Amino acid sequence: MTSALYLEHYLDKHLPIELQRNFTLMRDLDTRAQAVMRNIDQMADEFMSNLKSMSSEKKKEKMSEIQQQYNKAKEYGDDKVQLAIQTYELVDKHIRRLDSDLARFESEIHDKVLTTTRTQEEQIATKRGRKKTKEKEKKKKTASSEEDTAVKAAAKRKKKTIGSGGASARQTKEEESPGLGTEVLDMPVDPNEPTYCLCHQVSYGEMIGCDNPDCPIEWFHFACVGLTTKPKGKWFCPKCTADRKKK
Repeated sequence: MTSALYLEHYLDKHLPIELQRNFTLMRDLDTRAQAVMRNIDQMADEFMSNLKSMSSEKKKEKMSEIQQQYNKAKEYGDDKVQLAIQTYELVDKHIRRLDSDLARFESEIHDKVLTTTRTQEEQIATKRGRKKTKEKEKKKKTASSEEDTAVKAAAKRKKKTIGSGGASARQTKEEESPGLGTEVLDMPVDPNEPTYCLCHQVSYGEMIGCDNPDCPIEWFHFACVGLTTKPKGKWFCPKCTADRKKK
């Protein structure tokens, strides 16, 4: 049973009954004391009325009876005072217990609030940490993707430059030495030199580039694609032309 429920139960079951008993006793003592005081007044009136006709012994006897009544009234008053003190101490005791239980109850509530707040802060910190981790992973993926794209674009530009330069060099060589085109094919090929066209050979003679930026081959020999002169406008290789027709 919690402190609050215990306190409520104790107040409902004990304190009102004890207070009611004490108040009932005090009321009864007060009634008796008032009755004695009325009796004393009556005895005093009779004593004063018959004072001249009374003997000394009779006077002493009446005075003794009145004194006994005063003593009885005093006893009732003393008992009433003791009950009042006892009732005060009883109420004070319950008030102190109430203060103690309330302080304990407030401490329990404070601890629960602190625990709840700490738990919420930990959950928020955990969520923020997860969010930051996801953002870092997303940034890494984005940076990696951008880096890959940049590398591929640079490689493609380099490949086009090499292909164009190789074709121009071969074409210039053939112009300077006409009739040696066949001999160029028979020359030893550098294994590190890139290959092009449908024939997968190095660049030589006149070559043409496909205008499709995603073309996997890019450069072709005139003879391999059936060209004798460079066509006007955009030109697409046979594979890219077939893919475009499919779309």
